[in-house]
Amino acid sequence: TGVDKLCSAEHRVIPDRLEAASFACAAIASKGDVTIHDARHADMITFLNTIRLIGAEYEVLKDGIRFYYKGDLKPISIETDVHPGFMTDWQPPMTILLTQANGISTLHETVYENRFGYIKELNKMGAAIELTNDCLGTPCRFNGTNYYHSAVIKGKTPLHSAEINVPDIRAGFSYLVAAILAKGETLVHGIHYIDRGYENIDKKLRKLGVKIRRV
Repeated sequence: TGVDKLCSAEHRVIPDRLEAASFACAAIASKGDVTIHDARHADMITFLNTIRLIGAEYEVLKDGIRFYYKGDLKPISIETDVHPGFMTDWQPPMTILLTQANGISTLHETVYENRFGYIKELNKMGAAIELTNDCLGTPCRFNGTNYYHSAVIKGKTPLHSAEINVPDIRAGFSYLVAAILAKGETLVHGIHYIDRGYENIDKKLRKLGVKIRRV
């Protein structure tokens, strides 16, 4: 029901669970350890469960969540879904993480029909990812279509440097993680996409020890 007049109020913006998951994947993929302040356990239950299933670990703290690598990563099968399922925006950074798992993982995208457009560039960097129009899991609304909405990720694969182009926000962050893992210097074009979803991304990564600069 509408009102005649709106009043002022004080509101606290909720933490970004997508950014939190992105940095978590980056830390674990690079065998690191990161504490993400203000990340909320309740917002990330499915992601947190997945992290433990692949052999990584997290610790819920008073003011955030700590994510860390603790040993060889295990392959897994994931299906994206609406909340409280595994979010589709968690899929690209998780894909990079799974390239470092020992064995074959599968990712079944059930939310968007064309979410794997970034895979070609990752394969150019040495990833071994195959796309299929089959439902690798529960049949979804794309079953029987020509949409390549499932990925088979073969790990563990070493990555190498390349010159790549960012197609969207989450893929862009995933390319940065791939560049961190790769040997050599990677040139990433289209960083305006990344800036839309990650504030001061280069400064944050430098704080974590990454050698990154804008050109």
